[in-house]
Amino acid sequence: MGQRLEHEDILQLFRAHPGTLLSGEEISRKLGVSRTAVWKKIRHLRSLGYAIEALPSRGYRLTSVPDVLLAEEVRAGLKTRIIGRELVFFDETDSTNLRARELGDSGHPEGTVVIADRQTAGKGRLGRYWASPPAVNLYTSILLRPPILPYDGPQLTFLSAVAVARAVAEVSGLRPLVKWPNDVLLNGRKVAGLLNEMNAETEGVRYIVLGIGVNLNMRPEQFPDDLRYPATSLVIETGREVSRLAFARSLYRHLDSLYGEFLTSGFPPVIRAWEALCDLIGRDVEVDCQSRLIRGRVEGLDNDGGLLVRTEDVLEKILAGDVRPLERTVPG
Repeated sequence: MGQRLEHEDILQLFRAHPGTLLSGEEISRKLGVSRTAVWKKIRHLRSLGYAIEALPSRGYRLTSVPDVLLAEEVRAGLKTRIIGRELVFFDETDSTNLRARELGDSGHPEGTVVIADRQTAGKGRLGRYWASPPAVNLYTSILLRPPILPYDGPQLTFLSAVAVARAVAEVSGLRPLVKWPNDVLLNGRKVAGLLNEMNAETEGVRYIVLGIGVNLNMRPEQFPDDLRYPATSLVIETGREVSRLAFARSLYRHLDSLYGEFLTSGFPPVIRAWEALCDLIGRDVEVDCQSRLIRGRVEGLDNDGGLLVRTEDVLEKILAGDVRPLERTVPG
């Protein structure tokens, strides 16, 4: 009876007997722990929001689960091949990317997922701050070990964007668009951001961390006043809250499918999927590359993820910059 009782042990037992009353003695016997340990764990699960009915002399029954992103809840029904092989949840951490990089350095397997309910130092592209209040959004990082050269690492950013857009569409019924290089938009406002980081040597990639933040149930008053670009959330756009658990599972399933295809067929299917979600293809844009402004018409993505823009003189490949669509001209 000295075995340590984890959340997942008792939840798996409840799920294996849905709607059934399980006595404390039965739980104790099946899990190899004391009845006192069972009672303490049930009390803790209730504090997390799990509804567990207790009937004197008869036992316990799980009646509902909260919308929390505990590893055991995300894993339930996930059915993926690679993404989610290991799941790590933090009530609070500085950055899920930092935690995933630590796991990558210590040898954790490809597909390891890190989730946080709140980040204290969430960051976006170019070191920008990513607001990460608790209990409303998804903050996650996924550890991958693709057999690719470092030059091809940025390709995974576009894979992430497609997976997020597909999950948004599946859960909300809305039509998201992608913005080069790493944003997902709803009605022109940012609903998700991506920050992928790579650890590599000249001859190959050790690991890539896909950092993903999606605004799900964040209310207008929770957004910072100094945002660089207009932001939104699924609850703002739909008028109803979405299940964070359902969204997380959807995202990981789409990532799993797209990554499997990437491993077998390379980047071209990702390019096609991303371009189908980008409304700037064929439109005139202005790209701020800091040192210069480029104006031209977007033709699509290059094989390394660069944005192809046709100017009056040449086909430019943009590797870094902020893209802004130019107003459409009305024929006279």
